[in-house]
Amino acid sequence: MSAGPTDGSSAARLPESKPARTRRRRPAPPPTSYSRIPSPNTVELPPGHAAQVFPLPSSTGFVGDAFSMDSLEFMRWAARRYDSDRFVLVVLFTLMGSQEPGGLIEANHGDVAEHLGYSRPHITRVFHVLEADGALRRVRNGVYQLNPAASLRGGLKKPQKGRKGASPGKGERVEQLDLLHALLEDPAAPEAFKAMAQPGATLEPRKLKEGKPS
Repeated sequence: MSAGPTDGSSAARLPESKPARTRRRRPAPPPTSYSRIPSPNTVELPPGHAAQVFPLPSSTGFVGDAFSMDSLEFMRWAARRYDSDRFVLVVLFTLMGSQEPGGLIEANHGDVAEHLGYSRPHITRVFHVLEADGALRRVRNGVYQLNPAASLRGGLKKPQKGRKGASPGKGERVEQLDLLHALLEDPAAPEAFKAMAQPGATLEPRKLKEGKPS
């Protein structure tokens, strides 16, 4: 039996084995705020993260059906309502420009009177008008609040010393929706104040005397 040529020119060769292909692993995705898992109603958060669930905000339900700061609709209403008593506007705009985040104003009647150069009884009368109309309320002695549905300055509140659960050195963010929700559940808030803060509240002009148009 012939062994065939020794130079290998026509010798049968076994197929060369190809090197095994190594499967490359996909790189891990970058970290995100949360990672979805198959269940459509469940999310898995990375360690050290938390989340809140709340309904999406809309532009309806506010005075004038619009989310705003220092509501233009409120200004239009105030201009008509206090047309016959324009000193109310002087005090109102002073308060709007003096509010802290959340609508809080740290001032008493005497402070406003001194700032404007009027007597205290003049300021006291205007405060009573604004409180009766629901635009202002007295939180405690020396602290008032403008109705957040009509006039709100957003932002960060100053850190409160000694408050339980508060992070040192960090302020609390003021959100209009949360503020209005808390206000409507506050038993200390006057009814007129709550009425203006209700979703879809309407602003009625003041009825003027002597047959003047309203």
